[in-house]
Amino acid sequence: MKMRQQGVVLVIALIILVAMTLAGIAMVRSVDTGNIISGNLAFKQSSLAAADRGIQEAFEWLNNNRTALAESDLSNGYFSSISGDFTGFGENDWNNAKALDSADDAGNSVEYVIHRLCTQPNTAYNGSNGGVPNECSTSEASSPASNASVGSSVQVGAAVYNTSPMVYYRITARAKGPRNATSVTQATVLIPI
Repeated sequence: MKMRQQGVVLVIALIILVAMTLAGIAMVRSVDTGNIISGNLAFKQSSLAAADRGIQEAFEWLNNNRTALAESDLSNGYFSSISGDFTGFGENDWNNAKALDSADDAGNSVEYVIHRLCTQPNTAYNGSNGGVPNECSTSEASSPASNASVGSSVQVGAAVYNTSPMVYYRITARAKGPRNATSVTQATVLIPI
């Protein structure tokens, strides 16, 4: 009778050993998947920060080239009018993008495109192209005489300052990084004329 009991214990021990092995394999796969997901999230965050760098570079370019913004400059990713078919997600949208000189430390390459929010290309913001007036999204100039109740701050009765008109520009930046992490970021900025 003792012989049979020892054989049953061996079979039960083998079944428990197989179950524990399967549980160990499942845990290793679960931890491995969690690490991959965490890594992918880190790469995505890194590409998003790099795209923000592209927005900053484009803004600086706009600020440094204020006098030449009536004309498109495709070598710098600048369009003097809005493109109706631009979405930022198709590869054709990036044909004339300005790429930043080097990838960042995380391996993200960045490029940007700037659109002036006007209807007519290569035309002054208040001009016309072939008799068609250029319509731009602007923040109009204010003057003390015409806007006596409007100030340059939100305080009631605040001083009113003469300001230059400003035109809106849409900057779209894209960062591509490791593991196919891609981020597209847009910002709308006002640049004085």
